[in-house]
Amino acid sequence: MSVLEIMDSAAPTHVAHRDNHTHRDVNGGWLRPAVFGAMDGLVSNLALMTGVAGGAVAPGTIVLTGLAGLAAGAFSMAAGEYTSVASQRELVQAELDIERAELRKHPKDELEELAALYASRGVEPELARQVAEQLSRDPEQALEIHAREELGIDPSDLPSPAVAAISSFGSFALGAILPVLPYLLGATALWPAVLLALVGLFACGAVVARVTARSWWFSGLRQLALGGAAAGVTYILGTLFGTAVG
Repeated sequence: MSVLEIMDSAAPTHVAHRDNHTHRDVNGGWLRPAVFGAMDGLVSNLALMTGVAGGAVAPGTIVLTGLAGLAAGAFSMAAGEYTSVASQRELVQAELDIERAELRKHPKDELEELAALYASRGVEPELARQVAEQLSRDPEQALEIHAREELGIDPSDLPSPAVAAISSFGSFALGAILPVLPYLLGATALWPAVLLALVGLFACGAVVARVTARSWWFSGLRQLALGGAAAGVTYILGTLFGTAVG
């Protein structure tokens, strides 16, 4: 068989492997934090509202509680995410400054370190040194490689504190508004708010299944059960405390 015939016969296998050899996004991308932010807002505000409703208060009080919980939770999430991501970014920048200074002061030592790293992964020592020399010719490229290999970070893909804060605020508020919505549309009983919230919890759980190996119905039912349990416990506590206070 000629070389061309071998290549032609192998091509369908290669195409099939390329088309089928895909993986889930194990990091979740933007979907995971967005869905979990909405889920957090939904569970916390539903539990807060059912706890207050257990005390047999007026519907207006429940609405005010839900709106206050939405605002407080969303701002808290945004502030926490901003501080967390900003602190992480500052730490990374400080480490990058240290690595940049080391590359400037001790270029040979850093080159040897990179060559030894590749050699430890199975590359022949001579080839490892050649690769390290080529990659070290550009200071910024060398910094990026050292950061990835030693720190496990990508300097060109650092998270934005502002984006993290805004997305956290929006996703939490989106989830937290669901149990309040029936009251804003004229409902005077608790059950429409609970029903809509449970539907939202199931939907969030089902969407989360896109970044896990679980089926959508299992993930949805699990989140529904957890959120429902939280609402049930706070309602019972609200009833007991409301009776005691009253």
